[in-house]
Amino acid sequence: MSLSKKFSPIYNLAIFYFIVSFLLRIVLFFHPITQSSFTIIQSLKIFVLGLISDFFVFVVASVFLWLYLIFISNSKYNKPSGYIILGIFAVLFIYAASGKSVFDEYGGALPMIVMIFIGIKMALFALLLFLPKLRDKIRYWLFAFVMFLYVLLILQNGLSEYFFWNEFGVKYNFIAVNYLIYTTEVIGNIMESYPVIPLFSALFLVTGIVTYFIVKKSRNYIDHIPTISEKLKITAIYLGAFAVSLIAIPTLAKTENSKNVFVNELQANGIYKFYLAFVNSKLDYFDFYKTLPNEEAFAILKQQFATIKGNSTKRTITGDSLENHKNVVLITIESYSADFMKMYGNEENITPFLDSLAQKSLLFTNLYATGNRTVRGLEAVTLCLPPTAGESVVKREDNKNKFSTGAVFKQKGYKVKYLYGGDAFFDNMQDFFSGNGYEIVDKSSFAPEEITFSNVWGVCDEDMYHKAIKVMNAEKKENKPFFNHIMTVSNHRPFTYPNNKIDIPGDAKSREGGVKYTDYSLKRFFAMASKQSWFKNTIFVIVADHCASSAGKTELPLDKYRIPGFIYDPNGKPQKYNQLMSQIDVMPTLFGLLNFNYESKFFGQDVLEPDYKPRAFIATYQDMGLLKDNVLTILSPKQQVKQFNVQINPKPGIAPEFQIDYNETPMKTERADLVKETISFYQTASYMLKEKKYQR
Repeated sequence: MSLSKKFSPIYNLAIFYFIVSFLLRIVLFFHPITQSSFTIIQSLKIFVLGLISDFFVFVVASVFLWLYLIFISNSKYNKPSGYIILGIFAVLFIYAASGKSVFDEYGGALPMIVMIFIGIKMALFALLLFLPKLRDKIRYWLFAFVMFLYVLLILQNGLSEYFFWNEFGVKYNFIAVNYLIYTTEVIGNIMESYPVIPLFSALFLVTGIVTYFIVKKSRNYIDHIPTISEKLKITAIYLGAFAVSLIAIPTLAKTENSKNVFVNELQANGIYKFYLAFVNSKLDYFDFYKTLPNEEAFAILKQQFATIKGNSTKRTITGDSLENHKNVVLITIESYSADFMKMYGNEENITPFLDSLAQKSLLFTNLYATGNRTVRGLEAVTLCLPPTAGESVVKREDNKNKFSTGAVFKQKGYKVKYLYGGDAFFDNMQDFFSGNGYEIVDKSSFAPEEITFSNVWGVCDEDMYHKAIKVMNAEKKENKPFFNHIMTVSNHRPFTYPNNKIDIPGDAKSREGGVKYTDYSLKRFFAMASKQSWFKNTIFVIVADHCASSAGKTELPLDKYRIPGFIYDPNGKPQKYNQLMSQIDVMPTLFGLLNFNYESKFFGQDVLEPDYKPRAFIATYQDMGLLKDNVLTILSPKQQVKQFNVQINPKPGIAPEFQIDYNETPMKTERADLVKETISFYQTASYMLKEKKYQR
């Protein structure tokens, strides 16, 4: 058998993988979310370096195929070796099923997966051992099945990369890793968002057709099984290519260094991006980012908080009059971009109630979310500290007993609750909020008759608000003030909600419908709340958790972090605050309005105080940004620092304070003072969490 035929299963699959990857890049290149034009050099980088990267990634990914092919043999079924091998399989199966194996120490589904795998291997080996006349047929169908799995995985990965790009405008990142953990919600989301049956029917049909042709061109390998010497040659060549690939893959990743983020993302291999996201889920700031001596970092921070001492943000906040213990309802709205609202230029009239309520409130016109995930928004309004590298504090093991808004309210004698229409297990919310002193009301607390509509994310917002009214009416009877944090769910793909509520059908599954239904539900909530005895003694804080999309031309596109936010007091006067501020400032500002006296560790500040210096924090899980003085400073792993001049790209008919379209131009001359200030904020926040100095 010639050398090419010995490698035919691998190279036939490789050719198919390259075709799928090339077509995927073409589709993503021209995708509407890819808001960029590319030079010839950039296009060559995307497709040429991308293809080379795909080759090396495929070599590594085909390691299991190589192992399978190498162990195809007839001699292992001879006596007595065949019976010895079957006996080994049996012993391993009993060990895995005993409940006392090393795999049981890891818990979860791992022991069951190992047991099933060994059981299947044992059963197949027994068939091939005891049915020698059918061995060739069985081997052929096993070979075809392995090829089918590889083709299916290649196609499935291509589809997944497309849908992920369609949602986020990037290849796989930290979010994709998280999605593997919450399979129920994610699979449910897919089932409700896309035509799954036609999609998967087409997927399996195409997989079957492609597998047929690949098996036809590759079956000579099993018809003429290579000898031991030939397998040694195959192994030597493969392992050599494998070793080169381990060096080449990260080396090629370093060439993804364009100033245009879309170029880097399109050039990148999605599988390798997923691997990087998986291994980098925890990022130690002090290992990966530019630092200052700790004393210097806190000295710079002291310019923001004049009364702090040592390596801490602890300070005393004193109100200028008597404390006001009004009830507080904080509503964090799922995926609510500023540009959904009329004042920011939206002409679709999808937020009529919030548009009107904003005019009666303390309106924050220049407010930025800290991140692009719900857990970042929850972290921002609960812990009031800048986003730190890696996963949100909400999802970390060390997420309990933190200094939080709930802790401040509890000190003042408030009842403190977190209300969520879904399963609080999702995104580790239950562990985080219960570990920080919140009582939790989630979907499991609903009686069947309290649910009129639900999807994979939970009950519709109307049902959540009805439940909230019941909870607050019960709290009113306890004669104690309450703080209730409500998290909405309806404005999330698949954007399904009850029909006949708004002029966009609930089964249309449109983003605009999700936004408008969210607005409609809030209107219903306020209509119900206004009739309750506690209403006029309650302050309502409404803020988005993050924007609807995070894709842009730069690492941190500012328009994808601009969110609506306001504080409504039924007895208050309308007011606009136009200075730059962060999501972490919302609750400290509320405490200022209530004249609370308390010991604070918050990095967030009362923006109405005269010593507040406008700035905003925006971040992904690894790029940490500070916006100040029309300069965006970004800290990235490997001690990288970038700075951009930020200038408004004005749109006619929109007031200056509501302009959200910015040009971000790389700076030629570094603003060293802002670099140090950015490092100071993120380093001190990371230090306080790491050294457990942010405990309550």
